[in-house]
Amino acid sequence: MSLRLWRLVRRGASAKYTRVSIVGALAALLAVGALVPLNSAGAAPASQAPGCPPAGSATALTGAGATFPAPIYTRWFDGYAQSCGVQVNYQAIGSGGGIRQHTERTVDFGASDAILTAEQFAAASGTIMIPTVAGAVALVANIEGITAGQLQASGDTIAKIYLGEITRWNDPRLQAENPSMSLSDRAITPVRRSDGSGTTNIFTTYLSKISPDWQSRVGASTSVEWPAGVGGEGNAGVAGQVRQIPGSIGYVELAYAKQNNLPWLAIRNQANNYIQPTLDSTTVAMDGIDLPDNMQVMLVDSPNPQAYPIAGFTWVLVYQNQADRAKAQTLVSLLRWSLTDAQSMAAALDYAQLSPSAQQKALALVNGITASGQPLP
Repeated sequence: MSLRLWRLVRRGASAKYTRVSIVGALAALLAVGALVPLNSAGAAPASQAPGCPPAGSATALTGAGATFPAPIYTRWFDGYAQSCGVQVNYQAIGSGGGIRQHTERTVDFGASDAILTAEQFAAASGTIMIPTVAGAVALVANIEGITAGQLQASGDTIAKIYLGEITRWNDPRLQAENPSMSLSDRAITPVRRSDGSGTTNIFTTYLSKISPDWQSRVGASTSVEWPAGVGGEGNAGVAGQVRQIPGSIGYVELAYAKQNNLPWLAIRNQANNYIQPTLDSTTVAMDGIDLPDNMQVMLVDSPNPQAYPIAGFTWVLVYQNQADRAKAQTLVSLLRWSLTDAQSMAAALDYAQLSPSAQQKALALVNGITASGQPLP
């Protein structure tokens, strides 16, 4: 407000004169851009902030799927709501549920740690898979006295545990991999997912590459016929079961292992090095991988000598051609922000940022999204 207008109001000029003067002054100020609407924090509206959707876009999105990336998605979506005023309601129900809801078009995006099968792509024609981060699947155990990374195991040994062939911790095959330790005679209880799970897909894809027995008897999928063990729903459910059952072993995304203070195993990689699941060992798992333009590729059993062998991308599932332009604009803006500015948040939660080449290909997929066949801003 101009100083002259403020003085007119303070002097108590007539209501008519004051009203006319205020309206005229505001119009003049707006015409020269002197007034910009501000939000409660004194910032420009969300639509004007970098990374936020343009005016006329939707202010809410719904998504569902993988529990694997839930910690980073929660952080991202909270940050996006604060910066842009867009509410993202994400339900971590597992990759299987996310694929199903995406196929049924009951959400604006799905999320999966598993590449869709040919049948799933056919049922959800037009789907593209956009990687957001990479993460490690940690093998965690409830064994008194061990610390993170102290216990070592090969993929073949892990396969035999989940096949029900190695049933006690002091089995000679485990003892041979841990010669400096005196292992307990306690029974092993394998814990696995009870729901359709992309984390399971990463884990069983790894076991299938390492163990011919596993490949022929069980195979790889988001849901398999487990020969042994007890189930838990979601990464949190598996972590909870391992915490409660002495002698148990389970597989969870690294963030869940840390949140639950569960010690993880060092797993033997392709170079015969025992590697712990860390941010660095997950990041190098992307090295040397031929990334296709559609970004549908697994990262397990990396040839890099320093790579943790049970790592993978997690993907957002969207339709390349969107029906609702307002929602499409918000979705595309959110995804671009997630793949650029928001990547810096990943490390604090033990997820690996996309490599530059992976980021470039992911952004190309996002930029190809249309609404009713028309390009988006």
